[in-house]
Amino acid sequence: MKIEQRFFLNAPPDRVWAFLTDLQQVASCLPGAAITEQVDDRTYAGTITVKVGPITAGYKGKIRFERLDPAQREAELVGQGQDVKGKGGAEMRMQSRLLPRDGGTEVVLASEVAISGLLAQMGRGMIESVSGQIFEQFAAAVRERLEAAPGSRAAGAQEAKPLDALSLGAKAAGQAMGKAVRRILGRGEEK
Repeated sequence: MKIEQRFFLNAPPDRVWAFLTDLQQVASCLPGAAITEQVDDRTYAGTITVKVGPITAGYKGKIRFERLDPAQREAELVGQGQDVKGKGGAEMRMQSRLLPRDGGTEVVLASEVAISGLLAQMGRGMIESVSGQIFEQFAAAVRERLEAAPGSRAAGAQEAKPLDALSLGAKAAGQAMGKAVRRILGRGEEK
């Protein structure tokens, strides 16, 4: 599954680059994620837990910077993890690019994600919806950190709030139901 996202930060590209290439900082903004070990200068071990409705999936794995280009402000990350219960796995390849825009920075992310196991059974639409909501929470946390005045509490490292799985699952289910109803009503009007 391919996922593309963009968001704007009212912070200079050099500051955004420094933040986004520090996986400890990134993980602290990603709901349910934690870096548990730095394996080498480009590889990290970590965990992420996602709960959607009644399904909880915890993954343990590694993420590695395959490419870092500070001059172009482009990076490529590759990650893979196994469900801690042995019921599936996930793989991800993400390319990021920072673009100077209007005195700030536009962050452009393109990811390819493959999921097997329990979460894969939720269906593509539900996974995309939950992914979008997780991304929104991540972008908000990064924005809070980078747009805060230097020295303020938000500018320092703090742990991300736990993933609110029930509301994510309910919101995703509501969005999926809304799409289904619109499709049905749209087809009914065509007749």
